[in-house]
Amino acid sequence: MSLSRVSVTGVRNLHPVTLSPSPRINILYGANGSGKTSVLEAIHLLGIARSFRSSRLLPVIQYEQPSCTVFGQVDLAQGGHSNLGVSRDRQGEFQIRIDGQNARSAAQLAEILPLQLINPDSFRLLEGAPKIRRQFLDWGVFHVEPRFMVTWQRLQKALKQRNSWLRHGTLDAASQAAWDRELCYASDEIDEFRRAYIKALKPVFEQTLSELVELEGLTLSYYRGWDKEKELSTVLASSLHRDQQMGHTQAGPQRADLRLRLGAHNAADILSRGQQKLVVCALRIAQGHLVSQVRRGQCIYLVDDLPSELDDNHRRA
Repeated sequence: MSLSRVSVTGVRNLHPVTLSPSPRINILYGANGSGKTSVLEAIHLLGIARSFRSSRLLPVIQYEQPSCTVFGQVDLAQGGHSNLGVSRDRQGEFQIRIDGQNARSAAQLAEILPLQLINPDSFRLLEGAPKIRRQFLDWGVFHVEPRFMVTWQRLQKALKQRNSWLRHGTLDAASQAAWDRELCYASDEIDEFRRAYIKALKPVFEQTLSELVELEGLTLSYYRGWDKEKELSTVLASSLHRDQQMGHTQAGPQRADLRLRLGAHNAADILSRGQQKLVVCALRIAQGHLVSQVRRGQCIYLVDDLPSELDDNHRRA
């Protein structure tokens, strides 16, 4: 797939603009503050319904404008095209449209327009909290495993019910057992999807990394969120008292993580910022390759300020 047209109104400092990108490589250039990053932010909003510069969408709306709107046309790998639109006003109303119809969720956008972002904050994938790495992992699983989203929703519902019971004790024993079974079933499925994905990702990542930088001994591994030698049901039963004290479930796929190590050390602790950025680039490029293989369509990369943190040799790589 490729983004063949994008129209932006009311985003940051951008005047209303319509672009017709090339299906391959597009380079935005101009002075600082001219709006290059804002164009990328608008495309990110179109594909993910979120900004990568702010946790809230209100700051994205141009000063004195009532709303921001982004429309796009995506040429699909299987032929034809799809029209996407997102808008947000100052009162908080957010609307997603796909081919003239209201969409149920941002996941429908992501399915049509898979995006990867590489920017100066990319090193957070290594240095940041496990949640960031889970999001990276699940982005990939979502795009290659059709059953992921339904199972993910089942997991979230069961986890919400169990955590509510842990805090308030409002369920009878039979209901508790039923939700625990549902939680374990969905957790095992999510774990299976993630393990299969990492198995496919690792060789692609290793090959991509070797083309960017020499880091002998760097390993990528997956921690599922509970003891790999035990069933989740056993872990939940043994940790019940502690879970009740904490008010939430401490073991499960919601605690999963990706671990990158260089020898015996956490890679983020010893790699330079430039090396970290190259590792993240390799991870995201590898994800895009897998999406292309499974879906026969290209992932779209939004790259902002690529040279930052890189020396001349690695910029050319």
